[in-house]
Amino acid sequence: MITEKPARLVVLALALAFASNAGAQAWPTKPVRMIIAFAPGGGTDIAGRLLAKRYTEALGQSFVVENRAGAGGIIGAEFVAKSPPDGYNILVTTASLSVNVNLQKLAFDPVKDLAPVTWIASVPLVLFVHSSVPAKSVKELVALAKKRPMNAGSNGAGTTSHLAIEMLNQATGINAVHVPYKGGGPAQIALLTGEIDFRFGSIFASVHHVRAGRYRALAVTTAKPSSLLPDVPTMNSIYPGFECDQWYAMFLPAGTPKDIVSRLNAETVKAINSDEMREQLKRDGAYPVGSTPEELAAMFKREVARYAKVIAAAKVKAD
Repeated sequence: MITEKPARLVVLALALAFASNAGAQAWPTKPVRMIIAFAPGGGTDIAGRLLAKRYTEALGQSFVVENRAGAGGIIGAEFVAKSPPDGYNILVTTASLSVNVNLQKLAFDPVKDLAPVTWIASVPLVLFVHSSVPAKSVKELVALAKKRPMNAGSNGAGTTSHLAIEMLNQATGINAVHVPYKGGGPAQIALLTGEIDFRFGSIFASVHHVRAGRYRALAVTTAKPSSLLPDVPTMNSIYPGFECDQWYAMFLPAGTPKDIVSRLNAETVKAINSDEMREQLKRDGAYPVGSTPEELAAMFKREVARYAKVIAAAKVKAD
């Protein structure tokens, strides 16, 4: 026989569970903000806007894109991490988040203060060499770099393009001189003019230069080859463990109800698997993923640990 007090506790527990489930099922009941941690026009922005369009159609509420760029994605990430955990502020960001954990003094902990939703896409960097450099493969580039000094340009100190250079130095024993630029545009110009010998850069912004013979692509940094350069090998196939993925991923504030996380994940995976989004991602040189929250959480922790080792070994400091 259930006494009066335990009976009241059972009823209360059932009521709370029902209320939580009902709230999650009702979500969203008002417009949702999609916080893109970078400026308009980039790959993250394009992916975020495509997702916002699909969510609006599928869920019957407006998903409004808001670009909160700055500090390598920190500003947008911090805004979402400190937002109420109710599903109305969504973060779309990149691998820079796993780098910044190790480089910056943050006012939040990305691992603890953000709830993973899904890994959207895998995005390669490409090892490009100027046309005057005689190396036709990564091994030839390394052999050449052991004979003479070489300059390697990046988008800035502490960026993934910089850390890829340090990973190459550490994997091969070469000592390429890092030349930081203020963004991908200036680094691209430096490679085109021969000011630097090589760089790790965006595939989408550079593939037409490769096809025009202005410089050569030797390898991609993701686990899988790129659809834009299918014949270019992966760095991992040459130096096992060498991966530097400029991934796109989605997070909510920590503490967001699991039912909301699950529903957003399901809608996102459905959108990623649509022909429209898969084709757009592939046009940008990205590989569609669409993971579970648990898979993103595991990947994110691996990435934080990977970059921590590279940064410590190279004594990298942020700009």
